[in-house]
Amino acid sequence: MLGPASPLCPTHPFPMALAFAGRRGRPGGDCGTALLSLSPLVGPTRRLGIMAELQEVQITEEKPLLPGQTPEAAKIHSVETPYGSVTFTVYGTPKPKRPAILTYHDVGLNYKSCFQPLFQFGDMQEIIQNFVRVHVDAPGMEEGAPVFPLGYQYPSLDQLADMIPCVLQYLNFSTVIGVGVGAGAYILSRYALNHPDTVEGLVLINIDPNAKGWMDWAAHKLTGLTSSIPEMILGHLFSQEELSGNSELIQKYRNIITHAPNLDNIELYWNSYNNRRDLNFERGGDITLKCPVMLVVGDQAPHEDAVVECNSKLDPTQTSFLKMADSGGQPQLTQPGKLTEAFKYFLQGMGYMASSCMTRLSRSRTASLTSAASIDGNRSRSRTLSQSSESGTLSSGPPGHTMEVSC
Repeated sequence: MLGPASPLCPTHPFPMALAFAGRRGRPGGDCGTALLSLSPLVGPTRRLGIMAELQEVQITEEKPLLPGQTPEAAKIHSVETPYGSVTFTVYGTPKPKRPAILTYHDVGLNYKSCFQPLFQFGDMQEIIQNFVRVHVDAPGMEEGAPVFPLGYQYPSLDQLADMIPCVLQYLNFSTVIGVGVGAGAYILSRYALNHPDTVEGLVLINIDPNAKGWMDWAAHKLTGLTSSIPEMILGHLFSQEELSGNSELIQKYRNIITHAPNLDNIELYWNSYNNRRDLNFERGGDITLKCPVMLVVGDQAPHEDAVVECNSKLDPTQTSFLKMADSGGQPQLTQPGKLTEAFKYFLQGMGYMASSCMTRLSRSRTASLTSAASIDGNRSRSRTLSQSSESGTLSSGPPGHTMEVSC
């Protein structure tokens, strides 16, 4: 079974019966309280000796997780696919009638450097306790990955998407909620187009669904003459304002990418991203995402225009658009709290976590949440959400049910 085994209660080697009860008085509960009873078969003298030694047994009470702590142990797996081996990390155990959360990272990053600040955020713990998580690393991007040999044919983004069914088959998972950034957002979108029945929802950060045109190709080639691969990737990840400011975050990721031991592999992933095909989204057409989608981009981010264009091509009754102020190019790194709250709203709209409290946004601003809801089975799904980068309000284009919430 995936995930860690249940915590073991303290035991003692002496011939006695230990009966444990949880703090709510349930047999087999947590180890916070222990009721000890000695077997009547043990003689009085021996019983006194046992009790004396029992004083040395420390039974500690379980404490709640502190912010940033994760309750699960990571389980790393690799599986062979028609396009090579792919490594992925699983946290938690499958929950009945709930999809897995599957993430895919951007170029220059791996699952840890892309998603760890988000999934270790304190308010995110409520979410991750309710879903098993699968973090996919693109081939050659996992920690300790060997450098591919010269001439290695790296998979295209379409082929990377075709690896995902092998991951789900290996884990015996039937449906997922995808969370992707940049190249990872494209890969999950391509997978959802090919396997719509296995995707319940998508959170797409900084997605650019368009292939590079001739002008983009020429500009990329020209930039390559004057800039190194790490600098070009940093320009893809962060805004020029962020790079000029050279904050601690920028210094950290510049150091990660510049001194990456698998930089040659990163360049191959970067080339595949720049050679991507157009997803050909068409509002009202046959090629579209059929699941609820939340598009996310930071204000003044490098991919702001591309995400806005993507929003215009998707079904407005299925799509939420979140434009985050003061978040730069990587909102999952700079604004994990705001993104966590938006993710909770998104999950609630899909019928999950109905009792979740929106505490952080409710303390920060007043907003209006507009959703056009439809029924899928017994699940009501909210569709349209946008956050203004200037006023911090939530609104939507098409008219629908409007609920005022205190944020």
